[in-house]
Amino acid sequence: MDPLSNALPPAAASAGVTGSYLDFGGLGKLKGQARTDAKAATRETAQQFEAMFLQMMMKTMRDATPKSDLVESAGKDTFEGMFDKEVSMAMAKRNSLGLADMLVKHMPDGNSAPVSTASALQARSMSLLPEPAKAMAINGAPPAALPVPRTGGPMSLQQRFAPLQAQAQTAADDRSAP
Repeated sequence: MDPLSNALPPAAASAGVTGSYLDFGGLGKLKGQARTDAKAATRETAQQFEAMFLQMMMKTMRDATPKSDLVESAGKDTFEGMFDKEVSMAMAKRNSLGLADMLVKHMPDGNSAPVSTASALQARSMSLLPEPAKAMAINGAPPAALPVPRTGGPMSLQQRFAPLQAQAQTAADDRSAP
């Protein structure tokens, strides 16, 4: 057992490969794990992403609250950021949001060969080339323009949609006529 694991918070001590998404050594280990056990590495990466998402969400919520000059300082902001990071890591490990599960569910299988963008587009019958231009059909009359709203005040819904209803009725009559 690592001698420092006793000093770490429970969320970081029970972490798989890394205790933080800012731990570059742990991210290197995660990259190595991806070569041997892709499924576990995908799960760990999804948890790291969920933790980062949660931290950004908590930072945004803190920024939205009113601030007072009496208690604000750079040190307070630093420690709040560190606290948010640890809480977000603990929440991600406990799977409280479920974002990591959704990411793992929709990720391709790690054992399959990587798929290039071109082959994925061809498999879906999509072309990278633009579609050829098509001539537009000319229908007898152009569509009627909507009336300009009056500037004297609000327009009632009945006044606003009367031209559209009349146009729809005319179109329906034209279709029913032999």
